[in-house]
Amino acid sequence: MPTKSIYILAIESSCDDTSAAILLNNKVLSNVVANQKIHAAYGGVVPELASRAHQQNIVPVVQQALAQAGVDKSQLHAIAFTKGPGLMGSLLVGTSFAKSLAIALQIPLIGVNHMQAHVMAHFINDADQHMPEFPFLCLTISGGHTQILKITNPQSFKIIGETIDDAVGEAFDKSAKLMGLPYPGGPLIDKYAKLGNKHAFTFTAPKTENPLNFSFSGLKTAILYFLQKEQKKNPNFIEQNRNDICASIQHTIVQILFKRLELAVKKTGIKRMAIAGGVSANSAIRATLKNYENTLGWQTYIPKFEYTTDNAAMIGIVGYYKFLNQEFDLENTIATSRLDINM
Repeated sequence: MPTKSIYILAIESSCDDTSAAILLNNKVLSNVVANQKIHAAYGGVVPELASRAHQQNIVPVVQQALAQAGVDKSQLHAIAFTKGPGLMGSLLVGTSFAKSLAIALQIPLIGVNHMQAHVMAHFINDADQHMPEFPFLCLTISGGHTQILKITNPQSFKIIGETIDDAVGEAFDKSAKLMGLPYPGGPLIDKYAKLGNKHAFTFTAPKTENPLNFSFSGLKTAILYFLQKEQKKNPNFIEQNRNDICASIQHTIVQILFKRLELAVKKTGIKRMAIAGGVSANSAIRATLKNYENTLGWQTYIPKFEYTTDNAAMIGIVGYYKFLNQEFDLENTIATSRLDINM
């Protein structure tokens, strides 16, 4: 650990949450998130509306983060920001603000890969979570990503499995939409699944050429046809069977995920397994991973709920490690909607 106290302002604006955090070395002093409720009316994130909301939120969110941490902007040593991947309009707001403030304060600028940040959230110094030892595997699951990563050190990430079409978060949300549930539907499926029978209905898991890859588009189609067929026989089928449908869908998705994880452990020989990303908040995924710790001898790492969804604290922890290595971005750096995590 460095003897110097390093203060980093982190900014996250990859999708529809505007977030700012202040870190003192690897410890979070504040982590402020402004959610955008407007997208619920449209059943999904509207990029143009998201970027406008970021413009309205970013200044007050940063001011609040500094105030909560009791830190003045003159004390900052660097500004970390989400460089990508994400929605281009949203990323531009955070990038432009970070660049402008870094120039004004004459401090380093640190661009961060959003997906790397989800994984590195495990290394935030927090009494409620323990840090993985290297090397370890990580299942990153969100609305836009589904990947199995092999992490050798904070600067070495390798994708060994990923979705070939839709992400698992989209599968949850679209399935919920088919049942008439509001956006975001993933947490609602988790809620109703706790009250249902996971073996009530069977859905076939799609196959992939690479056994470590995922596919969810076929599952969504199967759920659509199943619901249409049952509603023809009984128009009230969804309402009368909502808990069982949710439980069955969630069980199928969990089985798809963990079948790949079991194979990844066999192929790599690494039994340290972490989860990251917004969907890692799902209770069935957390419970299944913990069960594997008991039955298969895995060492498992589950992040705190506040570090699973998009937040600036996870951006800040990557910024901290990059600061230690003097990995800074130039003032002409640009945001990118696609950013490879292999490094």
